[in-house]
Amino acid sequence: MTESFQFAHPEFLWLLALPLLLLLWKGRRGHPAALRLPGIADTFDGTLRPRSTIGGLSLLPILLALALLIIALARPRLGHGSTDVESSGIDIMLAVDVSGSMEAMDFTLNGQPSNRLEAVKDVLAKFVPQRGNDKIGLVAFAGRPYLVSPLTQDREWLGKRIAGLKLGQVEDGTAIGLAIASATSHLKDSPAKSRIVILLTDGSNNAGAANPETSAEAAKALGIKVYTIGAGTNGEAPFPVRDPFGGVRYQRMKVDVDEPTLQKIADITGAKMFRATDSNSLQKIYDAINALETTTRKLKKYEDYEELYLYALLPALALFLTTKILGQTLLRTLP
Repeated sequence: MTESFQFAHPEFLWLLALPLLLLLWKGRRGHPAALRLPGIADTFDGTLRPRSTIGGLSLLPILLALALLIIALARPRLGHGSTDVESSGIDIMLAVDVSGSMEAMDFTLNGQPSNRLEAVKDVLAKFVPQRGNDKIGLVAFAGRPYLVSPLTQDREWLGKRIAGLKLGQVEDGTAIGLAIASATSHLKDSPAKSRIVILLTDGSNNAGAANPETSAEAAKALGIKVYTIGAGTNGEAPFPVRDPFGGVRYQRMKVDVDEPTLQKIADITGAKMFRATDSNSLQKIYDAINALETTTRKLKKYEDYEELYLYALLPALALFLTTKILGQTLLRTLP
């Protein structure tokens, strides 16, 4: 809620120059004295007529009242306004793989080697604020999916939930079909104009009873698009291996991203499939999705005005009335 002072008809304020000019003119000349007594001045020029100072000053209340009337005519008012931003009409569920393979150290973060999950969290932390007032939710999955955050516009809350993503929260595995089904279930009752799932995984479906393509068909039936991202370098990637003494060594293992299935999921739902082989390409993928899924946001402005012209009009009328009364009594001039 904001407040602003303004005049509904500011063009009338130019008339304030009129009482000012009258004040200067009348103050210079004054009125002829009602009663003239003989004095030394008559010795020099009997034709001069002295001017009374009180005659000029008596005009001040009238001119002030006129100025107040002009201000009232310009209609001063106090605006109580607010601006609402309509949602762009897109609800988004993020589905992030948190299986053990996301620990592979083939990405970078701030110039340093990073595992896949930490790199994804960093990119999502930048993606979420770019979505304006869209509602965004988060599902994590490994051997089964679990809800991390429902659809929300609370960016601070969602940011904390993204930062808190960890490996090993549920049994290991990669349940892509169940992840799609879970994300879809959180979007199916949404009234948004557009509903999308952004699924990121570095493996292939090897857990859960739901088939990825069947889940994609269900999403399509609900009008939900599923963007898919395959994460991980091509070929082999270094994985941390812990020895019995608590030390860590890195062992290269084959990357197994099921690109054909991810492509089918995207094709079925009318979305796109992307491949992220490093942190830079991962960032570009989310930027591309951000550009693809946009609609124009609308602004609704509400304004309520408190009229203030009476604060100028009533004193003006009081001044006119007071001047009239005084003119017939204390300031009455002799003929």
